[in-house]
Amino acid sequence: MVKRDRITITIDGRRRKAERGQSILEVAREAAIEIPTLCYHESLTPWGSCRLCVVEASQHGRTRVVASCVTPAEDGMVIKTNTQRIRDIRRMIITLLLARCPGLAILKNYANEFGIKRIPFEKGDEDCFLCGMCVRACSEIVGIGAIGFAHRGAKTEVEPPFGFASSACIGCGTCTTICPARTLTLEKVFARQTMHRGKDQIVGRCVVCETYYSGA
Repeated sequence: MVKRDRITITIDGRRRKAERGQSILEVAREAAIEIPTLCYHESLTPWGSCRLCVVEASQHGRTRVVASCVTPAEDGMVIKTNTQRIRDIRRMIITLLLARCPGLAILKNYANEFGIKRIPFEKGDEDCFLCGMCVRACSEIVGIGAIGFAHRGAKTEVEPPFGFASSACIGCGTCTTICPARTLTLEKVFARQTMHRGKDQIVGRCVVCETYYSGA
């Protein structure tokens, strides 16, 4: 058995031992320190897109704001997860995401947690904040890669390559299960023509548990 190097960090005033290579977020969770996330899942490669997990990391006399899910903990590092600076950053991130997706329960819950009462931006009507978890799950867990990001900027959305119905999709529903917004459903996916099986294949639903399954 290979023994990994151990390091010592200080997180929110508490000295913690950690394995070299662990992310700050992993160390925090082991210490039962809450850091909010929207695009992180332990089964997926960390991506750091939502930036909600930012923390202050100090080392060698320098303090940086970093995404804790993709930043490895280093020996001697001092980490603060809930300073006023960090709370202000997270509050702005939630505010911007709420302006894009004002109807999502997960964002409303965070808004209540951070005391956000007003959205000073023009509101959209999107139901996806582009965390990328569905895309990564399809590629990393299922091994298919039937969906991905398309377009740029405010027009970015999740769809199959070139916007055409994907014959690679096996209808497993992994993308819908892992979606933190809980708005991606197979009914919606099929209705929006964003993830389709080939013409010679169908997706059925079990009459007992109502779970979707693929069939020929």
